[in-house]
Parts: sequence; C-alpha cells; structure tokens
Amino acid sequence: MIQRIQTIYLLVVALMGGLLPFWLNLWYDADGVEVFAKNDLLVSGAFYISAVLAFVAIVLFKNRQNQFVVNRLNMILNLFLLGFFVYRSLNLSGGIAISEKGIGMLIPVFSIVFLVLANRAIKKDEDLVKSVDRLR
Repeated sequence: MIQRIQTIYLLVVALMGGLLPFWLNLWYDADGVEVFAKNDLLVSGAFYISAVLAFVAIVLFKNRQNQFVVNRLNMILNLFLLGFFVYRSLNLSGGIAISEKGIGMLIPVFSIVFLVLANRAIKKDEDLVKSVDRLR
C-alpha cells in the first residue's frame, strides 16, 4: 500500500537528496566561495543516486523485503557521503581548504534518520502481515 507512513519518509529522503544539495551550500572554500553539490560531480551523483534509490523504494511497496534492502543500500550510500564530507572538512593534507562548513553537509545525516524511520515502519508492516498469516 503506497499510502503508508514509510512512503512519506522516503519521499522526504528523495526530495532532500534531489533538491536540497543544489540550493544549500555544502561548505565555503578558503576564498570564501560557496561550494554546492553541482560543483562536484561525485557529490552530485551520490545525491542523485540517493534520490533515485528512495523513489525505487517507494515503487517497491508491494515487496517489503526488497524495499527494506534498497533502504539499507541507500543508508550505506549516505554513510559514504557523510564520510566523504567529514574527510573533506578535516582535510588530512594539512592545508586548510575548507574554512567553514555549510548546512548542506547535514543532508546525509537527516536522510539516514528518515531511512531508519522508514525501515522501522516497513518492519512493523511486515510483522503485522506475518501475525495475520499465522491466524489463517
């Protein structure tokens, strides 16, 4: 059933991954120039893949197990994206390339939270269906 709460959570993840990184800056570089996701092909591709995976999970509403797996893959992608942002913000080479972090760096964190909520709702639906099947 597509009118479940996990659909709303996944729609929020898709909108956050598909639209917000291109409006909110990710960081400011050393010159004070705002860096958006569209400036880096790897970052924009990861955000687009995250949005597409969320839409795929919405379409897979009939198969809850596959929906759960796609959400887990999306969480892993967002964790890699978050790790990349942390790496870029710490800049291990010793030079300061990022002077200030933007609000866009928190998008993967919020996406992971909504994906966890969606997986929790999917698990709840799956348990409900299993309990009804036991009664038959």
